[in-house]
Amino acid sequence: MAKFLQLAASRAFTTSLQRLRNVFTVSDSETFMEKVLNNDVPVIVNFHAEWCDPCKLLTPKLEELVVPLPGIDLAIIDVESCPELVQAFEVKAVPAVIAVRSGLVVDKFIGLVDAQNIEDFIKKLSKQMQTNAT
Repeated sequence: MAKFLQLAASRAFTTSLQRLRNVFTVSDSETFMEKVLNNDVPVIVNFHAEWCDPCKLLTPKLEELVVPLPGIDLAIIDVESCPELVQAFEVKAVPAVIAVRSGLVVDKFIGLVDAQNIEDFIKKLSKQMQTNAT
C-alpha cells in the first residue's frame, strides 16, 4: 500500500511539474511579452473571466488537452486583470482563444466550442509547428 501511495504521489508531482512548465497565468504585459510573444514554442492564449460560465468549462478542457503536449504552451489571462492586453487583442467577448507562434497570431476562436473543435485547433497549431520545423 505504501508503494502505491508513493507511486501516486510521484505521478501527481510529475503532472504538477509538467503543468507548471507549459500552463501559466499571465498577469501583465511584461509577462505576456516574455512568455508568449518571445516563446520558442506556440502558445494558446485563453482570455477568460472568473464570472464567465463558458470560461469555467473551456479552461479545464484546454488544460487537459495541452498539458500532455511537449511543444505547445497555454497562457491563461483574466480579462479583469489585464485590460491592456484585452484592448491590444481586441477581445470583445470571453472566452476568446488565440494561437500565437513566433510572436504572431495564427488562429483564434471566440466562445465555447465543442471538444472536437478545440482538438482540431490544437492539431492545426501542432501541424504548423511541424511544417515550420522542416
